[in-house]
Amino acid sequence: MTIVLGATLAGGVLLVVAPWLWPAGRESAVVDEPHGALVRLLESAGFASVRPRVVVVLGAAFAVVSAAVVWLVTAVPVLSAVAAMAAAFAPVAWLRARRTRLLRTRRGLWPDVCDLLIASVRAGMSLPDAVASLAYSAPPALRSAFAAFGRDVSASGHFDSSAVRLKTALSDPVADRIVETLRMARQVGGTELTAVLRALAASVRADATLRGEVEAKQSWIRGAAVLGVVAPWVILVLLALRPEGVRAYASPEGVGLILAGTVVSVVAFRIMLRIGRLPEPRRWFG
Repeated sequence: MTIVLGATLAGGVLLVVAPWLWPAGRESAVVDEPHGALVRLLESAGFASVRPRVVVVLGAAFAVVSAAVVWLVTAVPVLSAVAAMAAAFAPVAWLRARRTRLLRTRRGLWPDVCDLLIASVRAGMSLPDAVASLAYSAPPALRSAFAAFGRDVSASGHFDSSAVRLKTALSDPVADRIVETLRMARQVGGTELTAVLRALAASVRADATLRGEVEAKQSWIRGAAVLGVVAPWVILVLLALRPEGVRAYASPEGVGLILAGTVVSVVAFRIMLRIGRLPEPRRWFG
């Protein structure tokens, strides 16, 4: 009887403290965090309509094909495993590179967008019409997003919700600032919209010029990182093409050497990229 009462008391205490020990949202947050990061990566890379599972499937397919090719060429199991891990990360790496290229390209286009908006507002156009007109006058890289905004606002008649979807389609920190400025002007009114847009255009133009100069000077860091990581692995693959190389790298010592080289390569590459990376503006209004 004493054991039953003690177990009941312990169970009751456990149920009382359970909300603090295991919050309801912790597990879902842990599960959804990688999924959410992949969704944000797809949006910022220009593939907002693509589901994250497509990236996962592509990574798995690349991993299988790469492992099979390396196995057929070298017949070293550990090299096949390393190739599979590298190929599985290839879609994410490509999306990150595309996101960086898009941000770099669009960074110099936003001042022109601000100038076009200023001209449209001064011509007497309403804010929805001014933004929708960018589908024809904006730089070609941005016209599709503004065309979708024009169709959206024509169908719904609600500027605010259409502007939120426009931010999702553009997925750019500067675009967030521009759209939030337009939303505020739409909601509270005022005569300072053109002055704010002009100041924002000047700020973005100065930031793009400065970043371009710094990135041009630091581009050698990225080149050195890529060369320093790729060159040893090319030599290793060439050595593994010989029968004695296959026997050496298939031994326990060879496996340990390859695994240690993998860790050192990844850590060194990340450090080099961190040194040469400029901090990107965050999407405070995304």
